[in-house]
Amino acid sequence: MLYTENRQDKIEVTENFIEKITEVCDFALKEEGVNVEYQISLLFVDNEEIREINNETRSIDRETDVLSFPMLDFEENKVYKDIYLDFEFDETFKDGDELILGDMVLSLEKALEQSKEYGHSYDREVSYLVVHSILHLLGYDHMIDKDKLKMRKREEEILNKLDIKR
Repeated sequence: MLYTENRQDKIEVTENFIEKITEVCDFALKEEGVNVEYQISLLFVDNEEIREINNETRSIDRETDVLSFPMLDFEENKVYKDIYLDFEFDETFKDGDELILGDMVLSLEKALEQSKEYGHSYDREVSYLVVHSILHLLGYDHMIDKDKLKMRKREEEILNKLDIKR
């Protein structure tokens, strides 16, 4: 289940928009082998609020597009694609039957700016940021080039399968 909260007033958030994001989340998680009910919290904010959260949580005093706060810890060398196949989650990772994956904070204002900067649709940019954040919740990272290449490749594979093009 995707839980959303809108704390910005610069860009309209419709039920249709939330449904599309939920479809992207569901698809990305299934592509990654997550075949259980899940729980993700998604907070929509503006640039000022994401800057504040970025500063509070990462000591980086600037705006960003999306922040991810995973609830699960993954072994550094775990194979990403098979992350769920042989791993039993104890009850501390669950709320009832739902696996608690974590929280995402998305600046819709920044997504709109970046869609214009990169020359693609706003929906494509938001979808990309959601997939990017989900992969972070699943243990992907992009701090070193090898991991960055793996993550970027996976993002594009998922978006292409969803037929979300640049």
